[in-house]
Amino acid sequence: MSTDTQAPPGVIVTETAAREVNTIIEQQELNRETVALRVGVKGGGCSGFSYVLDLTETIKDTDEVFEQHGIRVVCDPKSLLYLNGTTVDFKDELMGRGFVFQNPNATSSCGCGSSFSA
Repeated sequence: MSTDTQAPPGVIVTETAAREVNTIIEQQELNRETVALRVGVKGGGCSGFSYVLDLTETIKDTDEVFEQHGIRVVCDPKSLLYLNGTTVDFKDELMGRGFVFQNPNATSSCGCGSSFSA
């Protein structure tokens, strides 16, 4: 029996988040053909790791690259260990606006939502 199902991307960017990234690219007059959204983690923050979002034109050979909603998303292999299956969304609400992460690998996260432990 053949299983030809494609594995879901390691990091999922919602359509709402992709629209906001495109808006930022336009506002900063960046080249849409060469720029990508880098998603990663770094040590620090209230819970041990902090999320990193950055627009970059640097893509390393070891990076995983995902194409979603018209934007390229890149993630380094070490970050992907902690971010596999994570959804990046964008919220614009009364209490604030910004990117939010829904990480199934996080064992706990801080109140600000920008750091986690795994």
